[in-house]
Amino acid sequence: MSVDGLSDEQQLRYSRHLLLDEWDDAVQARLSSAHALVVGAGGLGSPALLYLAAAGVGRITVIDPDEVELSNLQRQVLHGTDTIGQAKVQSARQGLARLNPEVQVQAVAQAADADWLAAQVPACHVVLDCTDRFETRQAINAAAMRAGVPLVSASAVRWDGQLTVYDPRQADSPCYACLFPPDDPPGETRCALLGIFAPVVATLGVMQAGEALKLLAGLDHHPGHASLAGRLLMLDGRHWGWTELRARRRADCPVCAQRPTN
Repeated sequence: MSVDGLSDEQQLRYSRHLLLDEWDDAVQARLSSAHALVVGAGGLGSPALLYLAAAGVGRITVIDPDEVELSNLQRQVLHGTDTIGQAKVQSARQGLARLNPEVQVQAVAQAADADWLAAQVPACHVVLDCTDRFETRQAINAAAMRAGVPLVSASAVRWDGQLTVYDPRQADSPCYACLFPPDDPPGETRCALLGIFAPVVATLGVMQAGEALKLLAGLDHHPGHASLAGRLLMLDGRHWGWTELRARRRADCPVCAQRPTN
């Protein structure tokens, strides 16, 4: 038996979302037909993937070239000791299948290069950048801007993290290259070299999933809700303080300057 297109099991599985005033069966059905691309299955990608699958996003593509290592398990909570040596995307697919077998997970065990992104991003409804390499972030941003697909981006290292949304559907939304120009790479900031407090990266990954779910559900246009497009949240895990900065488009941005501004 089903009610308004959802089976009894789905009504029960997603019942705590369905109890929200903004969340009805139509929103849940929208999620079940959505396609999210998650680039990276590590510290950010692990919690993001778990919450996307738990919420019932119908199709998830996850791409990552790495294998699970023992040093990952301090923060990459989707993997386990029994999956050490497996491709991260295969470990992720297994974990998500245990959590929600309704979700279709496409696992791609390779790096997300410009050609792959150009071919795959246009078929997605949202992209989550869960990587830690500047060049890859630039490639993801360029593909998302060309395809007109919103991008949820986060990063974390040591005790600090940041989160924002780059939404090419909004005329005043900047892109990643507006804030971090491609010709001005930062110093090395990977957690493999500098360390990371695990709850910081987990917090940012969960919030990435939250932003993606609100975008997929259309709640960024709902009264009382707002997307993070144009706002950069910065977290200091030493005292759990948040700082919000306004993020603006650059007129001379090499990636998005040609987008309409009104």
